[in-house]
Amino acid sequence: MSAQRTGLTMSQRGDITSGRIAPGGTASLPGIWRTGLARSAVELKSFFRNRQSLVFSLALPVMLLLVLGSIFSGTVKGTDVSFRLVFMAGIIAAGVMSVAFSGLAINLAIERDNGTIRRLATTPMPRAAYFGGKVSRVVITSALETVILLAVGAALFHLPLPSDAARWLTLVWVLGLGTTACALLALVYSLIIPNSRSAAAVVTPPFLVLQFISGVFFPFNQLPPWMQTLAALFPLKWMAQGLRSVFLPSSFQVVEPAHSFELGKVALVLGAWCICCILVSLAAFRWHGPRVG
Repeated sequence: MSAQRTGLTMSQRGDITSGRIAPGGTASLPGIWRTGLARSAVELKSFFRNRQSLVFSLALPVMLLLVLGSIFSGTVKGTDVSFRLVFMAGIIAAGVMSVAFSGLAINLAIERDNGTIRRLATTPMPRAAYFGGKVSRVVITSALETVILLAVGAALFHLPLPSDAARWLTLVWVLGLGTTACALLALVYSLIIPNSRSAAAVVTPPFLVLQFISGVFFPFNQLPPWMQTLAALFPLKWMAQGLRSVFLPSSFQVVEPAHSFELGKVALVLGAWCICCILVSLAAFRWHGPRVG
């Protein structure tokens, strides 16, 4: 059958044969996995080319580790564990939240303000690919942040690395669940940010408060009971607690509020945050509206 009789050019017939155009004559779109990978690459390039993001998300926790790690000394009351080690476990959790929550929430506010989200919503790109790109970005950058903090802590402050396979496994799942929970929380929290100019002012205060009440800068058992109760409502406290189980000896459990690292509860709370934030995001996230574009 000739190209004229089929109404297709030779190039289009070749595209049909190769699978680039469906037999009906309509170009087939890339699948969600291919689109998601492409979107992830765009997100990572954008992040590493933005010096402000690099400094705010990656460098700030490292600077806090260097400064405060040099100041803190002594042991935690009731244990022979160095206070410096307790702080380092907490600052790794805070570093992950800096990337996954603060950095992502501000980025989403900027993309709403400049119309990026609205424009992407009008393209054939699956919307799941957009969220997949964001999650991929925070997972990779959080892993990078963790590696940097571990390297600095081990090299300069003698932070002991996990001593067995079980602790390495705990490190992986605590960071994975914690990163996902903080990223999904950023999607929800970004809905209350009015514009990009106020993003840092809206995001930074709660993040700073959570660091102070979640056992990052102070041993959690030394905080007032009402602060412990408030902190237990948010992911950072549980992420820090899970990381203490990785880097600190089992004897440290005697000063934990429950006299245990409660790893089962850590997984339950972080998993619940993931599920709740997914449901809220599906119900409330807007691609169009007064805050978009």
